[in-house]
Amino acid sequence: MLLKLVPAETNINFIGFRSVSYIISFLIIIGSLFLLATRGLNLGIDFTGGTLIEVRVETPPDLQALRTELNALNLGGITLQEFGDPKDLLIRMPQQKGEEEAQKQAIDQIKDTLSETFENIDYRRVEYVGPQVGDELKKAGLLAFGFSLVGILLYVWVRFEWQFGVAAILALIHDTIGVLGFFALTQASFDLATLAAVLLVAGYSINDTVVVFDRVRENLRKYKKKPLNELFNMSVNQMLSRSIMTSITTLLALIALFVFGGEVIRGFVDALIFGVILGTYSSVYVAAPLLMLFRIRETKEDS
Repeated sequence: MLLKLVPAETNINFIGFRSVSYIISFLIIIGSLFLLATRGLNLGIDFTGGTLIEVRVETPPDLQALRTELNALNLGGITLQEFGDPKDLLIRMPQQKGEEEAQKQAIDQIKDTLSETFENIDYRRVEYVGPQVGDELKKAGLLAFGFSLVGILLYVWVRFEWQFGVAAILALIHDTIGVLGFFALTQASFDLATLAAVLLVAGYSINDTVVVFDRVRENLRKYKKKPLNELFNMSVNQMLSRSIMTSITTLLALIALFVFGGEVIRGFVDALIFGVILGTYSSVYVAAPLLMLFRIRETKEDS
């Protein structure tokens, strides 16, 4: 017997709740834009340049005292934070004036300070990214994201009619802004890995939306006299079981990564978990109601 989380004859009035979903989505977008404008993203060294040092010490340190000692080195605004376990520390140092030798000297100064405070230190990683590389990565990341949106729009436009493409992109922008707002709220480090997570969320979201849109198109051809609100409700309900099952199986894998993956990929996993939930919501409560606003009708041409 097949597992069914949603009864086959489900008839939830999703379109009837579209006014509420519009308000929720409006709050998500406005709240995210406000957080991005006021708090901004906590850009990692991939984009800003600088040095990242991850260490493990024997005993949990006094962060305030250690932060004072490091800032006394006059190497710029050094940030210090726990990295999962209280014994794991993450030290970020801004770009130093001078060539590569100046960066190495600054790293040695930090290591000397840590050696005076702790007996045994395990240096797990030391990463340095120059400012020019950081700018190039930032530009490349923005281009990758922009080209992804254009590619998705063209695909949906060719696969369906233009109204489907516009509605899908609007839902996709909704999800993307929501995920960026999540990063602005949590102030988790935003680097290349988390940018990849945003792109993955975009791909997941558009996949779920296309499945719903495909059923809408089929029903438009099958039920030419049925009112649009009834037809859209029927289409979303027919694909509800598939959407929920896909989301749950994806979340199970992500939860395993969240629990066992460690702090290095925590931001990546957090973004995917939040994005999958938001993408599932948007494919039902954002994409379909937006498409209905276009008063879509079946075209004679078979896309």
